[in-house]
Amino acid sequence: MEPSVINISSLGNLCGYIRVTILELELVIITRSVVTGLVYYNLLTDRLNMIRLMYMSDTITPRQSYILNIINQSEGLLREEIQGKVAELYPISKPTLIRDLNILLSAKLIKIVGRAKATRYLSIADNPLLRYFDLEQYFALDPDKRADVKKGFDESVFKFLHNLLLPNELADLQKSKFSFQQKTSHLEPDILQRELERFVIELSWKSSKIEGNTYTLLETESLIKEQEEARGKTKDEAIMILNHKLAFDTILKNKNDFQVISTSVINQLHNILVKDLSISTGIRKQAVGITGTLYRPPDNEFQIKEAFERIVKVINLTQDPFEKALIAHFMIPYLQPYSDGNKRTGRMLTNAILLAWDLYPLSYRSVDEEEFKKALILFYEQLSIVHVKRLFVEQVKFANETYFK
Repeated sequence: MEPSVINISSLGNLCGYIRVTILELELVIITRSVVTGLVYYNLLTDRLNMIRLMYMSDTITPRQSYILNIINQSEGLLREEIQGKVAELYPISKPTLIRDLNILLSAKLIKIVGRAKATRYLSIADNPLLRYFDLEQYFALDPDKRADVKKGFDESVFKFLHNLLLPNELADLQKSKFSFQQKTSHLEPDILQRELERFVIELSWKSSKIEGNTYTLLETESLIKEQEEARGKTKDEAIMILNHKLAFDTILKNKNDFQVISTSVINQLHNILVKDLSISTGIRKQAVGITGTLYRPPDNEFQIKEAFERIVKVINLTQDPFEKALIAHFMIPYLQPYSDGNKRTGRMLTNAILLAWDLYPLSYRSVDEEEFKKALILFYEQLSIVHVKRLFVEQVKFANETYFK
């Protein structure tokens, strides 16, 4: 049975609009490339491809999304190789596969090299970190059944930690951003105190919830405002939430310390987040596993320290503060330098960097915890940050629309 196409209203009109938009953008790309050169041309081409992916992925079938995932997690596949991999989830005939591949080619979601039987199908993105994956289709298979996953820390990631936020995305963020200093300085002291309290409650609640904490938002509010622990919850859950508050308060008081970061400053932040939680501090000396994935971070202390220093160097050399924060957001969890508390350290470091550059911090209040975890696992296994970046951008916009009004 053929899988049904995902329904969208006025599909024909939408596709027509996209085709026109693509042609207009291609004209802009050609024009601007004369002025700014090949680098800008390539960046806008990647952005154009992302627009195609974000819109066209809603008009293709689940099977075609699965085929797209298979191609994007490779360095190029022959048609026979694709057919063999697709058969794990969707048994498919050769004519049907050819039709599906032609649809993906027509939509410019993939590209080809070679001819006839030697034709190979490849991702349109040159930077592997920007390769698009359909999350639902990717996680349709259990961890042990997902093929071609990266099971260890990939040192090649450092070659691609640049130009992650494309020109249009940066322009969009610039439009939506407010100066944290200006916005907060215009508020009456009592209103500012209430707004900061509201932000800290929502950040502490959601960041802890991502870690499996069962406190509700109202229970978190009572804990932070009235020091009232919720019944039926563990002491550690209360400590985790209160540590988030303490970490944010520390960041806010010392935000200028994070314009140039160091492993020492990050270690201090981690120490606050895991205080009184029976979690060892400092760089770990043993292997750790991550639930839901076959990926295993490095287990050699020297390798961890070396990679940690490289991450810090990349962040400090990155010019745009949004991109600095984004890199911290996914690279700390990827390396897992600590025995526990890595994701929350990554989130808090993200906020520290944003505040250091007079940008709004993120509460993550509106993020779906499962989607957040899946986006990170996809990065661990395929090096794709597309969904990590999407969630990050969404949370930047949400913060600027929601807090300190």
